[in-house]
Amino acid sequence: MPILRSSPPSPFSRKVRIAFAVAGLDDTLTVESVDTRAPAPSFFDENPLGKIPVLVLDGGSTLFDSAVIIDYVDHLAGGGVLVPSDPAGRFRVLRLQALADGMMDAALLQIYEVRYRPEARRHSDWVAWQAGKVARALDTLELAPPREPDHAFTDAGSIALACALGYLDLRFDGRWRKDHPALVAWLDAFAAAVPAFAATDPEGR
Repeated sequence: MPILRSSPPSPFSRKVRIAFAVAGLDDTLTVESVDTRAPAPSFFDENPLGKIPVLVLDGGSTLFDSAVIIDYVDHLAGGGVLVPSDPAGRFRVLRLQALADGMMDAALLQIYEVRYRPEARRHSDWVAWQAGKVARALDTLELAPPREPDHAFTDAGSIALACALGYLDLRFDGRWRKDHPALVAWLDAFAAAVPAFAATDPEGR
């Protein structure tokens, strides 16, 4: 049984857990939490970058990052489950996943600036630059939320976007919601359609 090295607050880990669930494979997965600030030395053998999530396969080989793991889950599920097989659908989903992953990266970097740097060394312009990435992505998606039910909320792009918005709720008090009603409605619909979203809520664990 594969092992997912994970952490409940991590949006990238949440993304993989939801992917396993919507693919009907969550009962084949063991989830183990990792503190990336003080991991076991063996963790760096599994991912030299020291980042989560990492999927440890039965033979001991590993997969990372989340996009690669999701591609593997799609393969296990028979293909075309998380990423459409047709070229137009495939690249639409992969583009949305890339945009959502970029939002998560930029949001995490803002948190890390506060978490890891003393206040006197924090770079406000750099934080604002990361915040701008998130703001532009939100505004773009507000104008054209993902089309549903193209893939019934279960494609890799939709899962990634839901996790990105969930992380903004977790770490930034949901301030994105005020100016993005179409995305709020989309996320509500996603949560209703995909029970794994609530099941992986870090505030519910």
